[in-house]
Amino acid sequence: MATTSAVCRLAVLPPSPSPLASGLRRPAAPFSAASRPRALSAASRGRVLCLAASAPASSTDAGQDRLQKVPITNIRNFCIIAHIDHGKSTLADKLLEMTGTVQKRDMKQQFLDNMDLERERGITIKLQAARMRYVMNNEPYCLNLIDTPGHVDFSYEVSRSLAACEGALLVVDASQGVEAQTLANVYLALESNLEIIPVLNKIDLPGAEPDRIAQEIEEIIGLDCSNAIRCSAKEGIGIIEILDAIVNKVPPPKDTLKNPLRALIFDSYYDAYRGVIVYFRVIDGSIRKGDKICFMANKKEYVADEIGVLSPNQMEADELHAGEVGYLSASIRSVADARVGDTITHFAKRAESALPGYSEATPMVFCGLFPLEADQFEELREALGRLQLNDAALKFEPESSSAMGFGFRCGFLGLLHMEIVQERLEREYNLNLIITAPSVVYRVNCSNNETVECSNPSLLPEPGKQRSIEEPYVKIELLTPKDYIGPIMELGQERRGEFKEMNYITENRAKLTYMLPLAEMVGDFFDQLKSRSKGYASMEYSVVGYRVSDLVKLDIQINGEPVEALSTIVHKEKAYTVGRALTQKLKELIPRQMFKIPIQACIGAKVIASEALSAIRKDVLSKCYGGDISRKKKLLKKQAEGKKRMKAIGRVEVPQEAFMAVLKLEKEVL
Repeated sequence: MATTSAVCRLAVLPPSPSPLASGLRRPAAPFSAASRPRALSAASRGRVLCLAASAPASSTDAGQDRLQKVPITNIRNFCIIAHIDHGKSTLADKLLEMTGTVQKRDMKQQFLDNMDLERERGITIKLQAARMRYVMNNEPYCLNLIDTPGHVDFSYEVSRSLAACEGALLVVDASQGVEAQTLANVYLALESNLEIIPVLNKIDLPGAEPDRIAQEIEEIIGLDCSNAIRCSAKEGIGIIEILDAIVNKVPPPKDTLKNPLRALIFDSYYDAYRGVIVYFRVIDGSIRKGDKICFMANKKEYVADEIGVLSPNQMEADELHAGEVGYLSASIRSVADARVGDTITHFAKRAESALPGYSEATPMVFCGLFPLEADQFEELREALGRLQLNDAALKFEPESSSAMGFGFRCGFLGLLHMEIVQERLEREYNLNLIITAPSVVYRVNCSNNETVECSNPSLLPEPGKQRSIEEPYVKIELLTPKDYIGPIMELGQERRGEFKEMNYITENRAKLTYMLPLAEMVGDFFDQLKSRSKGYASMEYSVVGYRVSDLVKLDIQINGEPVEALSTIVHKEKAYTVGRALTQKLKELIPRQMFKIPIQACIGAKVIASEALSAIRKDVLSKCYGGDISRKKKLLKKQAEGKKRMKAIGRVEVPQEAFMAVLKLEKEVL
C-alpha cells in the first residue's frame, strides 16, 4: 500500500528536475471527453516506479548506464513513421526524456534534428539514431530508436531506417487522420515485414477525434486499432504505454553472434578531423575496438580506431554485437570508401556474402548547379562529394555552359530535396550558387532505332533524327476533404493529368488518382495543391513509366545567336505561352545597345514569339539647322550603315541578373 501511494504522489507532484515527473504532470489545458487521458494502469504505475528508482544521478552515470550490455533478447530496434507534421520529432523527444536519455535541463524541441535548417522549417530531413535504456519488470532493455523524415521527397531515408529495424511506431494525428504519406510509409514498413504499432497522437487538441481516426485507420490501412495507443507527446500522456508496447510487441533481433561479422551501413557523414564517420547496424557477429575491418563492396581495409553507440550523442564502447546500432571511426579520408548500403566484415574472418543493401535511389528532378565565382568549382565538387556521403539519393556529374561556365548537373528525388541540398551547400560550405530551372529525364527514340536519355535540352538530338520523345509519368494520389474536390480536379486537368478514379475513403474524405507528367509536377504543383485546398490536401506519387508525348525543344535566340542556357523542353501546347513570357522578360532585362537586338523564341527554324530591343540612337540631325533634305538623308543613311556593320560584328552580353530572373520565370511558367 505504501508503494502504491508513493507512485500516486509521484504522478501528481509539481514540476521537478526529474524528467519523469515533468513528463507525467497534469496538463494545463482542459481535455474534451473523447480525448481525456486515462488513469495509469497498475502495470504502468509499476513501470513509473522502476524508472524513478533507476533514474541516474548524473548525465555521466546515465551514459555509463546505457552502455551496459543486455541479452540480445532484450534489444528492440524500432523507428517512428508518420506523415509530415504529425508529431514524430515531439514523440522522439518525449521518449528520450522519459527514459532519462537526455536530462531535462539539456532538453530542447526537435532534439534529434541537429541541423538549423530542420529547426527553421520544422521538418525532419535526416534520419537520426538514439539508444535508450528502459527497465520493465526489473529487466533492463536496450531500445534503439531511429527517427525518420515525413516528406515524400525523403522516402529513401525512411526505407534505409526500416531496413535497420524490426518494428515501427505508426504515428497518426488524432485531429487530421490518415494522410497520403501515412499510407506510403505503412506500405514501406509492410514490405520490410516490420511489426507496426499504431499510435494516435495529439489527443489533447480540442478537435481530436481518436475514435473516428482509429476507425479510419482500420478501414483504409487494415490495421487492428482496438488497442491503438492514445497519446499526447507534447503533454507526456501515454508515453509509458508506448514504451511497454515496444518491449512487448517488437520482436528482438536474431541471435547470430557466432557468425562472421556483417554490419550494414545505413548512414555516414564527413568530419573534418576524424574523416568519414559510419553509422551501422550489426546484423551478424560482433566488432571490437581495434579490429581490422574490410568494406565488402570496394575491398578497402581499415582499423576501427573508435566504435560506440549513439545515445543520441556519440559514446565510446569497447564492443558491439549482433542486433546493436552504433558508429565507427577508422580515419577514412576518401568519401568513396564507405558508401551507404555497404557491408562491414572482419579482414581475417570475412563473411561469405554481403548483405543485400539498398536499392539505388532514382533521381526524378534535375537541375544545373553553377558557382557564382569560377574559382569555386573545385570547392563545389568537394562539397557535393561530402554531401553525397550524407545523402545517398543525391547524384551529380560535371556540366559546362557557355553562359555560366563549369558546374554540375544534379539529380534529386523532388523539389524540396533540391531546395534542401542548395541551402545546405550554401550554409555548410559557404558557396554562392546559380541554379537552373528543374527538369526531368526524357527519352528520345531516334530514327536509327537508338534510345537517348536527355536530362538537359542541349543533349537533345536534331529534330530530323528524332522519331518520338517520351516523358516520365507518375501515378499521383491526392487525399482531400470533399469540399475541395472541384478545385483539385481543375488543377489536375490544367497540368495535362489523366483522371483515373475517385474513392471516398471516409464520409468526408476522398482519394483522387491521376496519371500526370512528372514535368508538370516539378514546378509549383504542390504549392497550388495546398493553395486550392487551404492546406488540407496531401499527396503521394510514384513513377510508373514513360509515355510518348508531343514535346519540342524551345530555343531562345538573342541577335540571331542561340543561348543554350535558356533552352527548355516543353509540350507543344504550352510552347507559345512559355516563349512569349521568356522573350518579354528578356526585353526588360537586357541592356540596350547601339544597334537593334531581336529576341526570339524558336522551335527549330520557326519563330513562335519575338520581341525587339530598340537601339540607342544618336541624334545626327542636331547640327542640321536648315538646308536641303538630301543632307539629312545622307547623314541618316551613313548612321544606318554603321549600325548594320556594328550588328554584324557586335556581341550581346546577357547579364547574370537576366539569367537569374529568366530561370526564376521558367520555374513559374513551366
